[in-house]
Amino acid sequence: MRLIAWLLRLAAIVVAGALLTTAVVVGVGPRLWRVANAHDQMPVTLPDFQSLSQRSYVYDVLGNVIAVFERENSQPITLAQVPPDVLDAFLAVEDEQFYMHHGVNLRGFARALLSNFSSDAPRQGASTISQQVVKNEFLAGLPRDGRYKGLQAHYATMLEKKMPKGAILERYLNTVFFGNNAYGLQAAAEVYYGKGVGELTMIEGAFLAGLVRSPSGFDPIRHSERARARFRQVTERLADVGLLTPVVGSLLGSTWKMPERVRTIPTYTTTPTYYTEAIKEYLLRRAAFLGDEQQRANLLYRGGLEIHSTFNPNLQALAEQAHEVLPKTAVGIENAILTLDTKTGAIRAMVGGSGFQPRINEINMALVPRQTGSAVKIFILAAALQAGAQPDDLIDGTSPCILPDPNDPKVPFPITDATSKPVAALSNMTWSSINCAFARLSQVIGLHRVVDTTYRMASSPYLQPGIAGRTPVEPLASYATGANPMAALDMAAGMQTIANQGLHHDPYYVDYIDRAD
Repeated sequence: MRLIAWLLRLAAIVVAGALLTTAVVVGVGPRLWRVANAHDQMPVTLPDFQSLSQRSYVYDVLGNVIAVFERENSQPITLAQVPPDVLDAFLAVEDEQFYMHHGVNLRGFARALLSNFSSDAPRQGASTISQQVVKNEFLAGLPRDGRYKGLQAHYATMLEKKMPKGAILERYLNTVFFGNNAYGLQAAAEVYYGKGVGELTMIEGAFLAGLVRSPSGFDPIRHSERARARFRQVTERLADVGLLTPVVGSLLGSTWKMPERVRTIPTYTTTPTYYTEAIKEYLLRRAAFLGDEQQRANLLYRGGLEIHSTFNPNLQALAEQAHEVLPKTAVGIENAILTLDTKTGAIRAMVGGSGFQPRINEINMALVPRQTGSAVKIFILAAALQAGAQPDDLIDGTSPCILPDPNDPKVPFPITDATSKPVAALSNMTWSSINCAFARLSQVIGLHRVVDTTYRMASSPYLQPGIAGRTPVEPLASYATGANPMAALDMAAGMQTIANQGLHHDPYYVDYIDRAD
């Protein structure tokens, strides 16, 4: 009877084994076939890494950071900048065998490979830091099938033959995502702790290492309970490898205070202003020396530029004080102030209104064209003097006056509600700002000459014939009364030309730019 029972059990085992083998072949076979026939879809050599994304900084003339531009928060560091115990914590959590394997931890790889072959559900992640690097650098966008893990392992071993361990680990720490737009360990140290990577403690580094598996799912700011559970796993792991005692690990896992809000390093906390938004718009849309539109955007948001601007915070403070001198009006009339360096054209201060507020009050009145009133007469007078007019030349200032309009000869332009003054010297008409006198003067010297003089005196990146978003200055009979709208920047640029004895410098925002290299 025992022999028969034994034979029956043996038969059952053989049948079960055959069924299991059949199931594995049926399940794995098609995937292995796809892997075997996919060899021509990937390169046989590893391409070079792309340049790391870096934030760009804008400095004022005193060296203060006044703006930070970035698309993703990425701040490259060297491996030497990371405290050794932070590195130990990262390796304990992410890849304890990093310095022993050759790109693949065979036990972890086999576990992940079987998981990926057995289901079309979400797969297990990379087993080693080297595999995570190649996943981020070379395999983005590929389907997560069984072939994916094979490629990942193959590329990881190729990477370890091409680069030393330290370079791989440094690349990993500079590119891994920690959530909240933080790419790399330096960005994560700032976002979660408001400090530089060199100031991180081992426990803080371990917590950040724990985020890598699921930055969104373990986000301590939005999902504190899940983040706490993950951190307990991390402290248990630190205890397993001897970086903490079990008692300390258990205590920290339950009581250690996790980050509760997104932080910034105080040195680099900046608030958008009229000036910083204007310089950003200039660099993105008008700075041809940085390349085409796409190149400009890449350089500004990812290129690690150090932009040394013309902005003077001391002059800005005086300009803001002056802005507040004028009383508030019931209808909300605003004033704007723009200060140029006469000798260079550098924009030193800019007040665009009562206060820049993102998405609420962003209109920069220092750059928006509007009625000039009599201030525009400076351009007519300059054109007249250049044409040979003298201060004692006589001109009629009698009002009303009707003047021909070259743009519409059938409809002349009347000036009826202006101060009237009989024939007198040009200097006298200038002192009294007589509209009819200057309207007649513009006709005498030629309206096109006035327009040409205006462009030459007030030239800037914003005032050019045909520039997008600006109405061209027209040769209108009504020019003397402010028919051509101009911005405070235009007027300041024109006045700068006069103050500089006729030598014009286009207004500019940037003294020089250092690239990341």
